[in-house]
Amino acid sequence: MMPSDPPYRVRSSIRAEEEGEATRITKLSSLETETRARRRQVGAYLVVLQGSNVGEMHKIDGPELVIGRAMSANVRLNDDGISRRHCRLLQVGGDVIIEDLGSANGTLVNGELVQHHPLKEGDKILLGATTMLKFTYQDKLDETFQQQMYDAAARDGLTRAYNKKFFLDRFETEFAFARRHKSLLSLIMFDVDHFKKVNDTYGHLAGDAVLVHLARITQSMIRTEDIFARYGGEEFAIICRGTPLANAALVGERLRVAVEQAVFDYQQQRLPVTISVGVAALAEANAGTTQALINEADEALYEAKRTGRNRVVMRRGPAA
Repeated sequence: MMPSDPPYRVRSSIRAEEEGEATRITKLSSLETETRARRRQVGAYLVVLQGSNVGEMHKIDGPELVIGRAMSANVRLNDDGISRRHCRLLQVGGDVIIEDLGSANGTLVNGELVQHHPLKEGDKILLGATTMLKFTYQDKLDETFQQQMYDAAARDGLTRAYNKKFFLDRFETEFAFARRHKSLLSLIMFDVDHFKKVNDTYGHLAGDAVLVHLARITQSMIRTEDIFARYGGEEFAIICRGTPLANAALVGERLRVAVEQAVFDYQQQRLPVTISVGVAALAEANAGTTQALINEADEALYEAKRTGRNRVVMRRGPAA
């Protein structure tokens, strides 16, 4: 009588199961290792969903990150209703805790007023009247993608200065805040002297090279809180928060001198480059709208051109 299941078949079956189990354990171990490695690469971030800084991403580095309007804040937000030191984020072990710092209007997480609250992925944080932040964990690839999206929407493709739309949106916010709180706000407008001649003589690629170099010089000379934008063509603007007219004019003069002394060249050809600068301030202009203040700065710029170029003109009062 033949046995129905020879012993060798049983042993083969057991061996196969053991090998399969070993393979599964190896795969699980590998997956856990990859997961741990990914966690080490992931960082905690705040993304601005609403407010004047919409689209910005801030990595939560170190044990404390302070949010508010103060110059010393790690994340500066100048929207209405935000206190100078509004709240802070603390990293405790593997958790991120948000803590209100006695703000005038409170800190809300997912619609609930909080004093000391652990944050979870996707939590929405409301500060003041208009600013909403999202708390999220992202890896380097996510961060790079988010930054690229933000830059595409907010920055000029050639010079990497902010674009005109971003400038106008941000200027509305800064202007409204300055008027409401009776704080200082100045606007610098400048453009390249005889820029058409540069393009006609050396070509448009040379003109582009001038604008790129000019933007780099400007970026290196302004404060973090200043907003530098390409207003159009060869014209640029700088929003100077908390700055009186005379100080903004000094910024414009330092920039004018730096451009005059800089070396602009294209294909081993030295290019003559200077700028004319117009400066206006909310207090002196007594402007009722952002466009009125832009017009004041533009009028000062055109006066600088009419009176010889390569100079700075301050607008001390409304245009006649």
